[in-house]
Amino acid sequence: MLVRDAMSTVVLTIGPDHTLRQAAALMAARRIGAAVVLDPDAGGIGILTERDILNSVGMGQSPDTERAHAHTTNNVVFAAPSWTLEDAAQAMAHGGFRHLIVLNDAGDPTGIVSVRDIIRCWAPVRLRAGAL
Repeated sequence: MLVRDAMSTVVLTIGPDHTLRQAAALMAARRIGAAVVLDPDAGGIGILTERDILNSVGMGQSPDTERAHAHTTNNVVFAAPSWTLEDAAQAMAHGGFRHLIVLNDAGDPTGIVSVRDIIRCWAPVRLRAGAL
């Protein structure tokens, strides 16, 4: 199975000056765990994850004043839609992260694949009454 088969095509993009609260609200509304941060001044494409927000709040920083750019990972490993899920899982395990931004041939974000997406493909959940 390929990344294109598992990735979410709902890509939330935010700017570097969004507050962490704004980013968290947008991520929560879409039920996603990461946002792509487009920041031409910092090299282009970065990622802000729920863990980045949690770490900031855990350090006592205010989500109302902290900006995305201060918590964005800019040294990002990108995936291609044609990668296998094994390739994606190996990149995640090697890098110690849970999300990969998927770029199309033009270098634009076209999706995000998460560990959860990969698990869903490798171990499909049986739908039954009362299952979450």
